[in-house]
Amino acid sequence: MAWYKEWFGEEYLELYAHRDESEAELHVDFVERHLGRCPGRCPSAVLDLACGAGRHTAALRRRGFRTLGVDLSLTLLAHMGDLPKVAGNMLCLPFRPGSFDWVLSFFTSFGYFEQERENFRVLEEVVRILTPGGRFLIDIMNPASVLTGLNPRESQVRDGQRIEIERWFDGERKRLNKRMVLHAPGRGPRTFLESVRLYQPDEVIIGLRWAGLEVDTIFGNFQGDLYARDSERLILVGRKPA
Repeated sequence: MAWYKEWFGEEYLELYAHRDESEAELHVDFVERHLGRCPGRCPSAVLDLACGAGRHTAALRRRGFRTLGVDLSLTLLAHMGDLPKVAGNMLCLPFRPGSFDWVLSFFTSFGYFEQERENFRVLEEVVRILTPGGRFLIDIMNPASVLTGLNPRESQVRDGQRIEIERWFDGERKRLNKRMVLHAPGRGPRTFLESVRLYQPDEVIIGLRWAGLEVDTIFGNFQGDLYARDSERLILVGRKPA
């Protein structure tokens, strides 16, 4: 079974509990500054793509954005409560063409699939569901900074549970892999994997243009600094041509 079909459950929420509402509010501050609420640009519909448990969906809706979350994991969607949400696969989104003015992808939700054709199929779906002139944001890992600071092994203890983490980069496939073994009292060890394709900026820009999207600006963090090789993140903001 593909790793992303197994991992995004209760254990994922426990391990990434530090990714909280305050961080989501910072991200939405960025969205308001750089996608804008200017006349003619305020969206009537926003999609939080691969929304997880919906922290960005909630933050956007608190700001008055008409936002819908979509995710493959029913477990994570169940944690969204009454927030608007839909179960769906990024490869074939359950929406009509031109349904959204903005599509936002936070926290490295691009590059999951083993086949490059599938990853870029996601971009084609973004193009399909965006209105002409619609805006997008894609937030992914910056390869240079990630690989420079890669910690191959670590052990953590959280709420009485020991977590052993192993990280490695597959240079041939250009994938960053992370294996997590969870040891909880009274349970056998549980093993989960994350595996994400690392993209250089020019690779993503070429892929976006191929799909039919134009990049306006590349940022290096959610404080709004422009991208540099040692940036924390790789955040691409752009549009579907009108």
